[in-house]
Amino acid sequence: MTVADTKNAITGQLCGIARKAAPRVPMETLDLASVSIELGLEGDYRGKLKKRKITVLAQEDWHAACADINRPDLDWTVRRANLLVSGFALPRETGTRFAIGDLILEVSGETDPCHRMEEAATGLENALRPNWRGGVTCRVIEGAEIAVGAPVQLRLGA
Repeated sequence: MTVADTKNAITGQLCGIARKAAPRVPMETLDLASVSIELGLEGDYRGKLKKRKITVLAQEDWHAACADINRPDLDWTVRRANLLVSGFALPRETGTRFAIGDLILEVSGETDPCHRMEEAATGLENALRPNWRGGVTCRVIEGAEIAVGAPVQLRLGA
C-alpha cells in the first residue's frame, strides 16, 4: 500500500454518538448528529469551548479500563465522551487530524479523567489515565453530519 493509499484507508468505525445538554445531566445517545466548527456536536453544552469542541473515546481503551477494575458492565456513556470509535487507535499527538465520515477533527489534547469517573466506579479515574485511555479532545476542522457506522480514518499530511 502506498502513502497515497494510506491517506484515505479506512481503519475504524463510529460506534456511538452522545451529548449532554448541561453539566451533570444524563448522556443522550443518537444515531445521527450534526457537528459544526462553531458549536461542536449540536445540542452538546461543551461545544462552546474553543479547544474542546468534541471528545472521542476508543472502544478498546474503554474496555481495557473497565477490565482493569473488573467492571465490564459499564456503558461507554459513563465516560461522558461525545463519540465512540472502534478499530481505530486514537492519535496521541496534538495537531493530528482524523476523519469520521466527512467530519474532520484535529486532536487538541487528552481528555483528562476527573473525579466524576471515580463517582461512577471505584478505580475508574486511575484506570483511564495510562496512555490517553480517557480519549481525546478535538477541534472541528470541517463540520459534517455523521451517523453511527461511519468510517474513521487518519488524515496523513493534513
